[in-house]
Formats: sequence, structure tokens, C-alpha cells
Amino acid sequence: MTEAEDRKPQSDEARSVYDPEITSEFAIPQGLAVPRGGGVEPEATSEFAVPDGLEVPQAPAAESEGSAFSTPRTYSSKHAPPAFTPATGIPVVSLTKDVPWQDRMRTMLRMPVAERPAPEAPAKAEEEGPAVPRVLDLTLRIGELLLAGGEGAEDVEAAMFAVCRSYGLDRCEPNVTFTLLSISYQPSLVDDPVTASRTVRRRGTDYTRLAAVFQLVDDLSDPETAISLEEAYRRLAEIRRNRHPYPTWVLTSASGLLAGAASVLVGGDALVFVAAALGAMLGDRLAWLCAGRGLPEFYQFTVAAMPPAAIGVALTVAHVDVKASAVITGGLFALLPGRALVAGVQDGLTGFYITASARLLEVMYFFVGIVTGVLLVLYLGVQVGAELNPEVAVVIPERPLWQIAASMMLSLTFAVLLQQERSTVLAVTLNGGVAWSVYGAMHYVGGISPVASTAVAAGLVGLFGQMLSRYRFASALPYTTAAIGPLLPGSSTYFGLLAIAQNDVDKGLVSLATAASLAMAIAIGVNLGSEISRLFLRVPGAASAAGRRAAKRTRGF
Repeated sequence: MTEAEDRKPQSDEARSVYDPEITSEFAIPQGLAVPRGGGVEPEATSEFAVPDGLEVPQAPAAESEGSAFSTPRTYSSKHAPPAFTPATGIPVVSLTKDVPWQDRMRTMLRMPVAERPAPEAPAKAEEEGPAVPRVLDLTLRIGELLLAGGEGAEDVEAAMFAVCRSYGLDRCEPNVTFTLLSISYQPSLVDDPVTASRTVRRRGTDYTRLAAVFQLVDDLSDPETAISLEEAYRRLAEIRRNRHPYPTWVLTSASGLLAGAASVLVGGDALVFVAAALGAMLGDRLAWLCAGRGLPEFYQFTVAAMPPAAIGVALTVAHVDVKASAVITGGLFALLPGRALVAGVQDGLTGFYITASARLLEVMYFFVGIVTGVLLVLYLGVQVGAELNPEVAVVIPERPLWQIAASMMLSLTFAVLLQQERSTVLAVTLNGGVAWSVYGAMHYVGGISPVASTAVAAGLVGLFGQMLSRYRFASALPYTTAAIGPLLPGSSTYFGLLAIAQNDVDKGLVSLATAASLAMAIAIGVNLGSEISRLFLRVPGAASAAGRRAAKRTRGF
């Protein structure tokens, strides 16, 4: 059959198909080839049909129809993408009970949320689950007490995370700044997060209350202890209502003894001891009077700094053979904000820069208040003819036994002013004596600069304080803050202010810069000593979270 004959029947067929009497507007135009459907009727297809030329992968006959939750067919366990969990799994973090809860919670906080091991169902939770708003409220109240007591931001976050985790809220993120606490909890990826916050409006120094809060957090984080929300609230209310361990007259006497001991450290005798003690006690009472009237702390520090300076100037004007500089220096020791300084530098070194900036700004305001009060008195003293000689700064007699005893008394009275527990007073007293012994051996005997000697002594204070706190499962602040009292730069501060009052601004600024260097050496040394202890003491999760332990401590890029 020829090619023309072969096409003729097709033309007849096409002519019959495209007859206008049997077709409609949906008929295929003439000249357009009709694709062969292979026996498949056009009614069986739709816009979801697979286009021609696209190969459809055939699933194995034994495989059932998949769903949105089935493993993709392109997945290979041997060539898994890095986003999936490795075949060996995520290393388990050991959260044993034989280490303080601070270390356990720091390990958890420095891990990404998706890699934190989920807590076991707590026995103290009700059958329907914990009451999330009440747990968050309890967490914020505990964090408020810790932050108001001077605790570092990192330990406050660790405590808040420990409380939430003890009640089964593992997907939570605490956030701590100087005056604001917030926490966010997200039940799952598809549920709305629950966020709560609390403002810290009042601060107070009571390390006995701080130790009680630490004990409460330790009990809550213990998996073997079942403490209900009601019981936790009851214990927290008892902590807030707890009276200070020392009455007011003991605190006033302690401030006087602290100033007297500090005056002995810088070369004072018995008369200087008594004069410095009287000036400090009078300044303490005036500060309490201002506080009762609602004056800000700036003015309280200004008023408290005036009586010791006034007594020193008065002794000089009366031509009493006494070392007036030791009287004024002793009074300054009781006012220098060493606790806030250490906490501020610690927050900065651990990555909480906003909180650190606020704390250091607070320290600066307190220091300016002290400077204002002392400068006013010194300026008046210079005007009335008081012969205050700044050259006596270099004439500090070396009396090792007396100075060690004075440093221990200074630490003891500082601990009383911080409202510490009586069980911790002896340890911090010995720690202060060790600190001054190291400083004296390096500076007076070894001839090393005072800044380096202060840094080493403060580092030992931080190391011993951290070890004692781990032994007692408590905060390190009660064991370190009072022990750094003998190292505070009281004499450098006084002689800098005296030089400024005598119009020798250059020398005064140099002396104040030395005081600032000593203060920074104390704060950095205390923090470095605490961090060194982590190199020798076992930290949970050190093997599994080696790449994430310092997640908050970046290298600047």
C-alpha cells in the first residue's frame, strides 16, 4: 500500500470526526494531531496527572502508602545530611547529684535547647501536669531574691532554670538583667510560649537569706526530693519573713570595728583605732537616718563619709600627735562597695555585659558619693589651716602580726555587716587572714607591685571561696566578699582625694587611677580564682559538652 493510500482512510476518518453536525466548540481543530492515549480514557485524568515524559518512581510492592510522617525515599542512613541526629546519637550529659546544682544547670544552659536532655516526669507534679504560670512565678520570685542579694547573673539564670526543670518545664529560657527578670516557656513547637517577668526594685545585703534560697533551689533540683508548689511557696515566704541574724547595734559596732581594724592596717595606733571606730559608727547612724527619710543611696554614702574625715581633720587642727590619714582611710574601708564591684566584674567576664555595665555604673555612683563627702570635709579642713600631708602615704610601718590580726578582724566584721550565717564567719575570717598574708609577703617582702600582689591574693580568695562553697553546696559570695575587705584600696582613694583638695590634680588623678587598678585587680582575681577551680574540680558534662561549655563566652567574632 502506497503512502497516499495509507493517508486516505485517515483523511476520511478525520473528515467524519470533524463533521460540524456531530462536533462542538470543544472539538480538536483540524490539523492538530490527536495523541494516542494508550487506551486511557480522558475522563480518568485531571490537572494533577503526571505530565508526559516524566518518569514516575515505582515504590516496592510490599511498601504501604506513605504519609507526611514517613521517612523520605531519598533518605540514606549511610549518607545522612548533617542536620539529622548522628548514628551514634547525642552524648548523654551526666547530671549527678554529687556536684552542686550551679554546675549542673550551667552545663544545661550552655547547650542549645534542642540538645538538652528532657527531664524525667517529676513525682511532685500533679497528674494533669505542673501549673505553668505558678511555676514561672515561683521561679521569678527566687531569682529576685538572688539578684537583689548580689548574686551574679549567671548563677541567677542557673537557679531559675533549675526551678523550672525540677517541675518538668525543660523548654524554658531565663533572662537576667540588672533590674528585670524574665522567663519564657514553650510547651512545644506548635504551642504559644508563656512569658513572665518581674522587676527588682529593692536590694538588700543579707547572705543568710541568700544561703536559704540556695538551699531551697538545691532541694528543688534534687530528683529524690518531692517538693510541691505549695511547699516551695511556703518555704520561700519563710525566707522572706526571716529576720536578720544580727541586731542593729551589732551592725553599728561592726562598722566601727571594721574602720578601726583598717586604720591599723595602714599604720594606726590605739588612738587612731578609737577615732576611726567612732567616726565610722557616727557615719553609719547618719546613713540610717537618711535611709529612713527616703534619701537615695548616693546621699547616704556622702553623709556616711563625712564623720571619719571630719574627725581626722579635727585631730589635725587640734595638733594632736596622731596619724590623721589612717583615721580617714579606716572610715573609707567601711564604705567602699567591694561587693558590687566584684559582682559587676564577674558579670562582665561571664558575658552578661548589660548587667555588668549597670552594676559598675552603680559602683561609680557610690564612689562619687564617697568622694563628694570626703572632698567637702578635706576642702574645709584645708581652708581652716589643717596640715594634711599626702607624703605619709609611703610611710606605712611593717607590723606583720598586728596587720594579720587586723585583717582577720576586718574580715570578721565585714561578714557581720553582710549578715552572714554564723557558721561561715570563721571560714571567711581565716580566708581574709590568708589573703593579707599573701599580699604582705609579695609586696613588703618580695617587693612586687601592689596591683600584682592584690590580684594574686584575691585569686586565692576566689579559689578558696569556690572550694568552700562546693563543699557546703552553697553560694561562694559569703566566703569571698568579706575576705577581700583587707585588700580594698582605701589609702589610695584617700590620698588621691587629698591631693585634689590641695589643688594637686595630677597627683590626685594618678592616685585614684591606682585605686581603680587595685579594685579591678581584686575583682578579676576573685573571678579568676573561681574559674581556676573548674580546671581541677569535676564538672558534669565536661566530656560531652566540651565544645559548648563556654557558649556564652565568645571570642569577639
